[in-house]
Amino acid sequence: MPVRRPNPIQWIWYALGGGLPRELSAWVLADTTRRTWIVRHLTRAVVQMLPVVALCLVVPVPWAYRLSAAFGGLLIGLLFSMAFMTETIEHRVSKAGYPSGTAARVREERAERDRVERRSPYRRDGAGSFD
Repeated sequence: MPVRRPNPIQWIWYALGGGLPRELSAWVLADTTRRTWIVRHLTRAVVQMLPVVALCLVVPVPWAYRLSAAFGGLLIGLLFSMAFMTETIEHRVSKAGYPSGTAARVREERAERDRVERRSPYRRDGAGSFD
């Protein structure tokens, strides 16, 4: 069964830290446990910082100051976001109704399945080796 995705307004709300309706809980878990979960987290962090960056660009000072403040703020914000990435992800998942630690467990199970699949003789030697 396909997982229902949030509409753009719901996604922006979610990116800013808001909760989603219960029918989107499966999507939240999928969003925080896919192989691209780090990129997705950083994308949400950039969306959170865009209003501040935009404000830096309209302040009436020379462009060099505006750009350096916007870039510096974005860089520091992303570093801070990465420092607390796993905690933030677990908080999102728990707000969606899952027990704390679920996202880490699901990612670890997926990583283990991938390791087993990469090591399997069928994958390594091809289908013809068992004839």
